[in-house]
Amino acid sequence: MSLTRRWKYKPVPSVESVEALSAVLNLNPYLTSVLLQRGIADFETARYFFRPQLEHLHDPFLMKDMEAAVVRLHRAIQNQERILIYGDYDVDGTTSVALVYRYLRSFYSNIAFYIPDRYAEGYGVSQTGILWAEENQYTLIIALDLGIKSSDMVVLAAHKGIDFIICDHHLPGGDIPQAVAVLDPKREDCNYPFQELSGCGLGFKLIQAYARRYRIEKEVFELLDLVAVSIASDIVPINGENRTLAYFGLLKLNNDPCPGLKALKEIAAIKSDLDISGIVFTLGPRINAAGRVAHAHGAVELLISQTEEEAFSFAEKVNIKNDLRREFDLSITEEAIAMIENDERLRNRKSTVLFKNTWHKGVIGIVAARCVERFYRPTIILTESNDKLTGSARSVNGFDLYEAISQCGDLLEKFGGHKYAAGLTLSRDNLEAFEERFEKIVSERMTEELQTPVVEIDLVIPLEAIHGKFLNILKQMAPFGPENQKPVFEARNVYVVNSLSNFKDRHVRFLAGQDGSDAIFQAIAFDLIEHYDRLAAGDRFRMAFTVEENTFNGQTSLQLRVRDLKFD
Repeated sequence: MSLTRRWKYKPVPSVESVEALSAVLNLNPYLTSVLLQRGIADFETARYFFRPQLEHLHDPFLMKDMEAAVVRLHRAIQNQERILIYGDYDVDGTTSVALVYRYLRSFYSNIAFYIPDRYAEGYGVSQTGILWAEENQYTLIIALDLGIKSSDMVVLAAHKGIDFIICDHHLPGGDIPQAVAVLDPKREDCNYPFQELSGCGLGFKLIQAYARRYRIEKEVFELLDLVAVSIASDIVPINGENRTLAYFGLLKLNNDPCPGLKALKEIAAIKSDLDISGIVFTLGPRINAAGRVAHAHGAVELLISQTEEEAFSFAEKVNIKNDLRREFDLSITEEAIAMIENDERLRNRKSTVLFKNTWHKGVIGIVAARCVERFYRPTIILTESNDKLTGSARSVNGFDLYEAISQCGDLLEKFGGHKYAAGLTLSRDNLEAFEERFEKIVSERMTEELQTPVVEIDLVIPLEAIHGKFLNILKQMAPFGPENQKPVFEARNVYVVNSLSNFKDRHVRFLAGQDGSDAIFQAIAFDLIEHYDRLAAGDRFRMAFTVEENTFNGQTSLQLRVRDLKFD
């Protein structure tokens, strides 16, 4: 099944503004236009964008409750209290726990970490976790990447003499937990200048504040490789403070990673420098796999490893879990796709809600994402766990999934998440009612535009504008990701010069030329095999693409990564 994509063009800056900024920055007009589209309109903003500095990070004490958080943490350390670092079982959660644990471990030993069991305890702060903390005499819990909706657990802990510091980046519910401190930039009463930190990013702000007040701030910058992994894996916007954190985190990851990440790179056979996308497809899934098919405890052990030998041992175990995760992922995805394709009712819906009690809880989020790729509509995949139905939801560009699910809140035991990804739990008795209401909400809100995948075009350019210097400037716009995507260009009147080939019966490779130009580039088009016959026939076409480097047999060359083709 191939999806027709809609091309959406960003507004083209005025000629006057392009000429003015080009003169200031000494850039060609095409690259200048890309900068203007991203809000970079003067020298100072450009310098900030191209040359991130650690000094650009916001003062952590601007965050609501930060003062209370560091004071309580310091008192715990002074009084030799037992501190429990409690985090979620996904990449963001495990990197958060590893970051805070490693920082505190460098000067304080009375600490431990706790990751809830995905299957026995579910998401969030659990009663089991609180009771374990009580039994082991912990008096302070630092909750990372969770806790904003755990008011009842915070109350329970308080009754047992346990204080909470919550660091969570999810949207708060109706009330803010009565913890010692709740660090969440999305609180309505928080005026912190940047709202889109990852969970690990919030953990970083906590230790940055502590180090600034009580120790040496530069110590915490050695942990930014973990923050970069969390930013990439949790798909948060890579602008503002996240851009700076990701920039320096990638430098650390590529040049001097911690033993755990170094071992994981070796296991994954990563030879070249990683970017955001590389983390998403290599490191992230491996770290996630521990919590998906077993217990995420192993992922934290890997990330806090102190020696390369210890790290490699944990990395091997994590990699085995990832192989198993991949098997579950592929088989369940095939089953889910077949269920939709073989059921006329499901095929014709605007949303997808699928349930099977034998599906593996750890991979249903991945399966939901695969189904979105295939059918392009909001999707919820459910399985059974602890006599309840538990699910993961994924959305399409422009559709607020979290808000739609919240409209079904009375049918759910609990839910949480973001605009494009969420989790939920409900009783089996409410499944049919939930499915129907969710479909009704989606049907009312899914416009024709939202039902079509979008390729966003930055600029129309001639192929001859692309050269080595052009690519070098593009590379300096990295890190790329949400809110700072790699620029997508359009070239018109393009044709196949020669070397047209297909591979794996899915992808196409060819040499691209353009009428009126001598420029010729290698082009590769993944999952666009449906265009092969038109390309072979010599038809002219429009091509949406990104510019990248391709290294093969030690030779590096420019390559066009084709996003879509249109034959007019």
